[in-house]
Amino acid sequence: MERLTTIRRAWLAWIAVCIIWGTTYLGIRISLETMPPALMAGLRWTLAGVLVIGVLRARGVTLPVRQRWPGLAILAVLMIGFGNGWVVWAEQYVPSGVTAVIVATSPFWMVGVDACLPGGERLHAGTVAGLLVGFSGILLLTWPDLSAGGTHAWRFAAGIGALQLACAGWAFGSWYSKRRMGGIHVVASTGVQMLFGGALMLGVGTLAGEWQLLHFSTRTALALTYLVLVGSIGGFVAYIYALKHLPISTVSLYAYINPMIAVLLGALVLDEPLNMRVALASAIVLAGLAVVRMTTSSGATASRDREPANVAGADRRNRTG
Repeated sequence: MERLTTIRRAWLAWIAVCIIWGTTYLGIRISLETMPPALMAGLRWTLAGVLVIGVLRARGVTLPVRQRWPGLAILAVLMIGFGNGWVVWAEQYVPSGVTAVIVATSPFWMVGVDACLPGGERLHAGTVAGLLVGFSGILLLTWPDLSAGGTHAWRFAAGIGALQLACAGWAFGSWYSKRRMGGIHVVASTGVQMLFGGALMLGVGTLAGEWQLLHFSTRTALALTYLVLVGSIGGFVAYIYALKHLPISTVSLYAYINPMIAVLLGALVLDEPLNMRVALASAIVLAGLAVVRMTTSSGATASRDREPANVAGADRRNRTG
């Protein structure tokens, strides 16, 4: 009976992850209505890091030793500075739903980075086919805006480029975490990374002169609070619980659901475009993602015995939002 209750809670946690991480793109877009991008991201991650570390210290959990801090700082730069920072910047010009679909292609970058770096898995024909399918979906999704001309097209193109930088940063961060950051308490290391990443973004915002642009409305303050408490902390805790009690192959399916939720919310709340082209392009991108996952899973299984397990690296995949 107790086991059944635990599994039921794990499924509820997984559902929470699917919903919460599908809503963060909307939360970012709303926050940007009155908040400049770097400071918004800096406040979000700094507050989340302070809360996480505060709770851990109150429960007597030891933080990572200082010898580990340089590695955690590198991860913060890659995963929060690049991975989330460029997503926030891009959402000034790219609809939140489109952003979520583009971010879902992070595994494309991951397999590419893994194939190019020492000890990585080589690309298979099926993986290349999945990449081509996925990028054809991205082209279908973005081409009308890119070809429209004028200021909008240039800004949209800059946003799409920023999202690719975000995916690349996430991919390199995942590779680094998997190879270099094993054996660390997952939640404690994440709290430290949040603090480092938040401090980095606050510094960027200060250098960019964003403080004079910062102000809050009730709507944006609530959005930021949601991103801190629910998006950053609640979603992460739910993910860790689901990952502990469900197969990782099952938990990872959230990556297919997040974009659909983001697209629907963007259309309902912000009147973002939702038509047959957007739906078809999103489906093609997710189909390419599915092919890449299937064709790389056999290689990952074969290499599991020769590579150190690292939950901290696994549980941050596809989380740039």
